Amino acid sequence: MAYRIGQGWDTHRTQAGRELILGGVRIPAEFGLSGHSDADVLFHATTDAILGALALGDIGMHFPDTAPEWKGAASLQFLQHAIQLAAGKGYSLVNVDSTIILERPKLKDFRGAVRESLANAVGLPVDAVSVKFKTAEGVGPVGEGRACEAQVAVLLQASA
Repeated sequence: MAYRIGQGWDTHRTQAGRELILGGVRIPAEFGLSGHSDADVLFHATTDAILGALALGDIGMHFPDTAPEWKGAASLQFLQHAIQLAAGKGYSLVNVDSTIILERPKLKDFRGAVRESLANAVGLPVDAVSVKFKTAEGVGPVGEGRACEAQVAVLLQASA
């Protein structure tokens, strides 16, 4: 197949006393996200999107949250693994479209940094990476400030 599309989604609870890391960028906040690794929902969802495009399962199959070696791990490792798997199967990323859903803090001032970090992480120019921020309008766990989620779509192209 010349092209493959993948979709990824991740969510984590908010937790006081942890750093808030989104797309590899530390965001000033009174809480972070709970998780076995650094809980970077954007990198997790991007990893899942790539794995999904390749029909290779999900992040938990490759990096189980019961494995001690991944405790506190930087999610960039997971994303790099997925990119290496894509390359090994003869695919490269064409673009990434992402959305982070978080009630607070407001993220608009971090768009450039998160977009650039994600672009660097996946080896794409910034103009091939979209990062959008939304709130949940007070609805559900995200809207109540108890969680954060990310949704990502990727396009892979077979290498020439």
